[in-house]
Amino acid sequence: MCGIVGIVDPQCPPDAALVRRAAELLARRGPDDRGEWAEGAAAFGHRRLSILDLSAAGHQPMHSADARYAIVFNGEIYNFMELRAELEPHVPGWRSRSDTEVVLAAYARWGVECVKRFHGMFAFAIWDSAERRLFAARDRMGVKPFYYHRDGRRFAFASRPRALFALVPELSREIDEQGLRYYLEIGYFPAPHSIHRSVRKLPPAHWLTFDERGLSVARYWDFRAIEPEPAWNRRSEEDLLDELEGIVSRSVRLRMVSDVPVGVFLSGGIDSSLVAALMRKHANGPVRSFTIGFREPEYDESREAAAVARALGTEHEAEYLGVDDLLSLLPLFREEYDEPFFDSSAFPTMAVSRLARRHVKVSLSGDGGDELFGGYHYYSIMHGLGPVFRAPVWLRSALAVLTGFLPQHKAKLLARALREPDAGAAFAFARSIAKDFPAVLLPDSAGRTKSVKELFAEACATFARGATGAQTAMRLDALYTLPDDYLQKVDVASMAFSLEARDPLLDQELVEWAMRLPLRWKLRFGENKYLLRRLLHRYVPASLVDRPKRGFGVPIDRWLRGPLRAWAQERIRDAGAFAALPISRVEVQRLLALHLSGRRDVHPLLWAILMLLDSTENRPQPSREAGRGAALA
Repeated sequence: MCGIVGIVDPQCPPDAALVRRAAELLARRGPDDRGEWAEGAAAFGHRRLSILDLSAAGHQPMHSADARYAIVFNGEIYNFMELRAELEPHVPGWRSRSDTEVVLAAYARWGVECVKRFHGMFAFAIWDSAERRLFAARDRMGVKPFYYHRDGRRFAFASRPRALFALVPELSREIDEQGLRYYLEIGYFPAPHSIHRSVRKLPPAHWLTFDERGLSVARYWDFRAIEPEPAWNRRSEEDLLDELEGIVSRSVRLRMVSDVPVGVFLSGGIDSSLVAALMRKHANGPVRSFTIGFREPEYDESREAAAVARALGTEHEAEYLGVDDLLSLLPLFREEYDEPFFDSSAFPTMAVSRLARRHVKVSLSGDGGDELFGGYHYYSIMHGLGPVFRAPVWLRSALAVLTGFLPQHKAKLLARALREPDAGAAFAFARSIAKDFPAVLLPDSAGRTKSVKELFAEACATFARGATGAQTAMRLDALYTLPDDYLQKVDVASMAFSLEARDPLLDQELVEWAMRLPLRWKLRFGENKYLLRRLLHRYVPASLVDRPKRGFGVPIDRWLRGPLRAWAQERIRDAGAFAALPISRVEVQRLLALHLSGRRDVHPLLWAILMLLDSTENRPQPSREAGRGAALA
């Protein structure tokens, strides 16, 4: 796990001092070693967090034995020993025990196709001095970030946007209107968008090449069209459980390979408890587990986590805080999340990462289990609405009218969802942080851009035929919400404390298997994550883990009415903060007044806007060219 930067400019040799300065901004991602390299048209910078082969032999940028190739690599290749054995006859002599050298050798042997052989999380770039070509790739599910800029002659990349702006000081900070609209609707920037028109994100499961012919971006792996296997409906539960256990077990075991101590985040929920259980199964020694406890009972899950830890026999560490103590992390949050980031669960994620880093250098997590196996409550709602969206339009409209007469506000939101034309559109509304609030985006900007509903509709066209409402929702979450919200949150939060976070439930074999698993094994008998839950029961008593799911939340709603009230009012009163944004300050002021009155909880959208204002202050006006149909690469 590291921080990487680089630039290729065939017309002007890159400035090594800028590369060094950009890499320094990623120091927390890699405090153990640093390196820069420049030769002709290319220059790389690297900050290393040493996990495999702690010696100087793992130093980066790393070069091939013949000096033709140079690489900067961030992440882990979990099957690197297997690949190394396959490459052995073609490599005259290995100089390290690192997976980075294996990636370099694999590219030299198989070219761009090497990526299809890698099981892991990664973002890397390789410069071929003979062909004068850059090759870069990002892992299948988007665990590791890769930001880039391309103009007429050069290509620059980095692990975080702030390093990219340091690498290319004159880089435009014009707002990407399309990315902004998505952010104001769902709270994150779906790849390839970012807040800046000049900065793109390489989407998960994509590679790119850059040379004198230009930039080419392509997908190398795709789960979207994998169809559920009808025959699996007739398989026995025990047979499926045995197969699932084998896949998850292998994935956990591979992610325990390390030359430094490894622990696990343990919330006491289904996913993290299963990961901890299988770690305990494979460990030669004690397993360290970590959780954050809160003094306020409504936020605290530490007792449940401690009970699971006792059942599994882990060495458990818990740190107890008041939820307001998390506000002390706000300065670091604003520094490390260097593009607008609305997900407030980043605060407890930073706290548990800080705790884990005091004891270990690597920690496993349970991310991905919800999206793959049906963990969120709205999947059950979408499943229940499936027959409704197959009904005639007049019947659905009548049902929406009747539902709208109910006094509860959630009923009125459901009525609004029922008026949508299909499950994908209904899910776009369900995931929206804007819901039924007045639009804050100015009409001209809205007219130039696409909605999230349109984005999701395009994605749904690539899904397996006949996908149900729940299956559509899970795939949309796995495609967008997981990489661009949840995995970014964990990457930045853990790297802020120089901790490597690994995700066993996102192994490609498990993702493909979960996509083939019929819905009846995910949502069954009123239970979510049915099969994954049954697998955990093989290791932990059901009474310890069968309880309603609780998010890793913090009281942003309360903070905005309390300790952050004056700050929020000051930011929204500042007309200059809105100068670079196509947003109505009047409507934002109305939203804040509505929230402060207590009549509605508007905190998700308000927090997203405040984070936006915080990161775009004194920026130029958005480009008029960034609307519908604008080029993204």
